[in-house]
Amino acid sequence: MPQEENTSLLVDLAQDYYLNHLNLGDISKKYNISRYKISKYLSEAIDKKIVTINISSPFSRSSDLENKLRENFPNPNFYVLKNTEDIAHENDRFYSFAAKYLQDLIDGKKIIGLTWGDTIYHVIDAFQTTAKDNMVFTQFIGENGKHNSLAGTMRMVQKVATRYNGKYLTIDVPLYIVNKEVRRLLALEPAIQPSLATAEQLDLIFTSVGTLDSINSIDSWYNSKNILFPKVNSNSIAGLVYGRPIDKEGNVLVNEDDDKVFGISFKKILEVPSRVAIVNDKFKSSALSAALQGNYFTDVILNEPTANKLLAEL
Repeated sequence: MPQEENTSLLVDLAQDYYLNHLNLGDISKKYNISRYKISKYLSEAIDKKIVTINISSPFSRSSDLENKLRENFPNPNFYVLKNTEDIAHENDRFYSFAAKYLQDLIDGKKIIGLTWGDTIYHVIDAFQTTAKDNMVFTQFIGENGKHNSLAGTMRMVQKVATRYNGKYLTIDVPLYIVNKEVRRLLALEPAIQPSLATAEQLDLIFTSVGTLDSINSIDSWYNSKNILFPKVNSNSIAGLVYGRPIDKEGNVLVNEDDDKVFGISFKKILEVPSRVAIVNDKFKSSALSAALQGNYFTDVILNEPTANKLLAEL
């Protein structure tokens, strides 16, 4: 076929396929060409730049900030949502951005653990629904005590399991239990033991970081700080990870004997292969910095203002 005729045919086939949305069967009948040859012609049209494909994404990542963060914290993978001029929808964009990358990380995993918080709630709300019958979502530490909040952990494991058509397990026990013997006996309860046993096999955790305000916002915790965190000066708490207070260098401020958290051990949590932090609040930058110093996350999803403040504080 002469070059000019070949180019004309490629243009016609590409227009019918990409612009007129005809399927291969319809095009085959129209031009009396086999589907196999049409596929080859369409590939040729791309190779010859007759067809160019541009994918426009509303979620531009800031590679510059990601590289700077990696220079300071080389272990985690960073996903930073770039700012746009659409300030009014900034939070919604972030939740959709975080949902997309978190679902990519979840893909192929079977047992997923999560904690609480408004950010986690809204990210789950932005999840794409997909059927994964063999997936299990579970708490791995106790409840934050905000039973009237939609962002409590028990409600969230139910919510995310619905998105995946999967199963969920809960731990209907407070996050902090002071009495060591009570913690031991509760772990043996038939209603709780299966959840803990499943949590011991976690493939991925997604969570956020806490601040001292997380403690102060709940009266029972605020009034019992000296009991919950014995030997810990509140002024030395830079943040909380998995319910445990850490200092600005990322050191956990409670030892194993003083740890009042009900759930799987801190050591076991750090053995989970994927541990994802989601942060879109620049007021949590100091807490996030401390957590990164301690190397408590494998992946971090954050927005540009938080990333900038985190780097500025360094």
